[in-house]
Parts: sequence; C-alpha cells; structure tokens
Amino acid sequence: MKKSLAASALLFLLFSCVELLQAQQYDPIRDIIDNSRVSNSFWGLQVRDQSGEILYDYNGDYLIRPASNLKLVSSAAFLDLLGSDYRFNTTLYGRGEIENDRWKGDLIVRGVGDPSINGEMYDDPLFLFEKWYQVLDSMGVKTIDGNLVGHDGFFDDVPYPRGWEWDDLSYYYAPEISPLSFNFNVVDLEVLAEGQVGSKPRIEWFPFNTPYVHFVNEQTIAPANTKFDESYRRELGTNTIYLRSRLPQGYYETEPLSVNNPSLYFIDTFKRYLEMRGIRVLGQLLIDKDRYDWTASGFEPIHTHQSEPLHKMITWMNRESDNFYAEMLLKTLVAEKVGVQGSTKLGLEILKEYMDRMGMDTAAVQLRDASGMAPATQMKASDLNGFLVDIQSKAYFDYFYNSLSVGGMNGTLSFRFGNSPVFNKFTGKSGFMSGVRSLSGYLETRSGEKLVITMATNNYTLPTFLVDRVHQEILEYLYSAY
Repeated sequence: MKKSLAASALLFLLFSCVELLQAQQYDPIRDIIDNSRVSNSFWGLQVRDQSGEILYDYNGDYLIRPASNLKLVSSAAFLDLLGSDYRFNTTLYGRGEIENDRWKGDLIVRGVGDPSINGEMYDDPLFLFEKWYQVLDSMGVKTIDGNLVGHDGFFDDVPYPRGWEWDDLSYYYAPEISPLSFNFNVVDLEVLAEGQVGSKPRIEWFPFNTPYVHFVNEQTIAPANTKFDESYRRELGTNTIYLRSRLPQGYYETEPLSVNNPSLYFIDTFKRYLEMRGIRVLGQLLIDKDRYDWTASGFEPIHTHQSEPLHKMITWMNRESDNFYAEMLLKTLVAEKVGVQGSTKLGLEILKEYMDRMGMDTAAVQLRDASGMAPATQMKASDLNGFLVDIQSKAYFDYFYNSLSVGGMNGTLSFRFGNSPVFNKFTGKSGFMSGVRSLSGYLETRSGEKLVITMATNNYTLPTFLVDRVHQEILEYLYSAY
C-alpha cells in the first residue's frame, strides 16, 4: 500500500513538473526573443491594457537604458509644468538712440532658451534676422555705431549634460546648449564629390559659408564603386572642423555639424546678415551674462519674436527625437520655475519630482539628461509602462499623444512596419544609442483594444535592424492575440 501511494505521489509530481515546464515553455513572446539572433541581449518588456492591468511582463522591474524613450517622460513634464501654450519671447533691445541714419549705442539680443529659431519650425532659418533687419530699416538705420551683444545669462555656462560621450559632440544630435540659439546650433555642410579620383571634393555650408567655422578639408574622392567612409570631427572648444571622409566619385553628402559658443554664432550671423542687407555694424560682438532689470530705463525693446506654442515644439521633439529641444526645454524649466539660471542639474531634480508624482520608483531612477542620450541614464521598464497608462488621465494627454510618431507614417517610425498588420496601428516613441534600442507607446489591436507597450533591448552587438525585426514580431503577436 505504501509503495502504491509513493508511486502515485511520484507520478503526480512528475506530471506536475511536466505541466510546469510546458507552461513555462509556452510563452510566444519569449519564443520570439529566444529564437532570434539577438537573444543574448538584455530584454525588458511590459504590456498593460488601458486600465493598467499587466498582461505581460519580462524583466519589467529591472533597470534599462531607455535611450530616447526618456523623452516620453520629459516631454510630458514640460507640458505639465510649463503649460502646453507656453511661448518664448526673444527680444532685440536698443541701448542708445538714433541720430540721422545711425544707431548710436548697442543692440542687445536677450536669449531666453527658444530652441525653435530654425528652418524646421519656420520656412527660412534666417527669418528672425530678416525680421529684425526690416525693423531697423523701417527706423531708418543704416549704421550701428555700437556693439552687438548677445545676452545668454538665462542659462548657466555648462554646454552639455554630464555623461554625453565626447565623440558625439561634433554632430547635430549633441550640440551645445545655450539660451541664444540659431539653426539647432549647427552649420549645415554640403560635400560634392564631383572632381577627379584622388582630388578633394567641393564643400559649401549654411549659413552663407560663414567664416565662424573653419573647415580643414582633408577628404578624398574615391572610385565611384567604393563605399562612402564618413569622418567628421570638431576640435573641442574650437570651431575648427576636420573633414576626412572618403566619398565615391559623384557622391553628394550633407551633414549638420555642431558649433562652439552658439550665442556668439547667433550674433555673428546676425551681424553678417545685416551687412549683407546694407546695414553696417562698426562695434564689437560681445557676450553678456549679467543680470539686468530689462524694464529699467536705458533698455528699449525694439522687437520681440514670440515663438510657436510649446505643444508644437513637443511634437517636433518627440517625432524627430530631438535631443537639443529636450535639453533646452529642461534648462528653461528651471529658469521659469525656480527663477535662477537654467541648469541641467536642477532641471533633473524637477524632472525627478514629476516622475515621483507620477508614481515612479525614483529611488531606482538614474538621470543624467532629459533626452536619454547619456548611457548612465536608467529606469525600470515597468515604471515607463505604468507612466504611459497614468498619463492618459492628464489634461494635456491629447497634446502628448499627438506628438508621438505613427508607425509607417511619420517621425522616427516613418520607415518601420511598412508591410505589417501593425502599420498605422502603433503610436509611440523609438529610442536608439549604441547597444540600446527601445520602443514604447500604444498599440491598437485587431479586436480594437488598446495596449500600452514598453520594450527595451540593451547590450546588443549585432546590427540594429535585427532588434527592430524582433520588436515588430512582438507587436504583431500582440496585435493578433488581443
């Protein structure tokens, strides 16, 4: 009898183990990951329904590097704390008077952190300089006897968030952060490999081949069937940019490259534009950080440019994953809310307070920037996923949701999910840096249910398209399963 009971117990245990193993093995999402070429990467994944119920979790409470998925949180904080209709006011002041056709005194541009003085928000990147030329021309000014002064005391003088990698700093996605900014704080280089093999390609750059930057053109034209080999490097702390690319004959290349001292770049470009349009500037170009009472006598507001509302900037920031906008808005948040010079350090404290109010485990959060480009920035996938659920109840959610990219349609998701059932069904944000690929947002399933999805792949070494393929397979499974 005892042997029979023991045998039965052993058999029951055996069947239980088999059932447990089968249950563990039956995980379609894990199967997708495990059968991929990037299975040895770290994966963090969580899926919830609209009410917040967790439908699937894999390493959700482990720390991930979110890359630009962090912009989901920072953009929402900007909408919450600055307001969706917040606008920047960049003012040209006069300190002096007109005598005949001469402005006797200085002109001062007060920078207040507007990131949108560029050709993406407006048709012409030089639009503000043209507007100010017209104002001065209407006043009869033909000569400015004084200085052009760029006031950039609205922010501190730390140009980068802590943790950005030095070899990124030559490129458009990692420009210096300054309250007086123009054209994303970059020059737009064009390279035309139209000469003979072995010769140097021709270069041009916007604005008007400005001598504010110095290009050392060490590029060479290679045979037409060779591969383009890109090499650009700005010597840090200078505006000397070394070009060492090899370009196939007939190749055309464009590259926005960052500048040093964007405030000086702004007023240098302003001066050159005025002189091109016929107004001479006799004084110096100066940068000033002193605190002023701008309402005091002696400061005459000549013209104020008011930006588009913040929610339009958030749309650009999220759809194009613009690091520059994220960091500019973070410092603006400090200057507006605390009344001191905008700084990344104080901005991250405010951002962390917002994350705490939104229910995130801020003891586990590591923030180095607002854009997610710093490799040391970390958070839980579950916190980001829960945040995307909770933000649906906020008054500014429509602006937030409409700022996201639609799969296959616009933004950084324009060229993804083209021949997939999730085409036009996923609205969210991608993220990328070396070894990191993330994707978070809202998926409308085949049955019409809306799922909230966060997934991040960290520490992969194979090409990113392999990770993208797995992310798409997971979305397609969730689309069909729910």
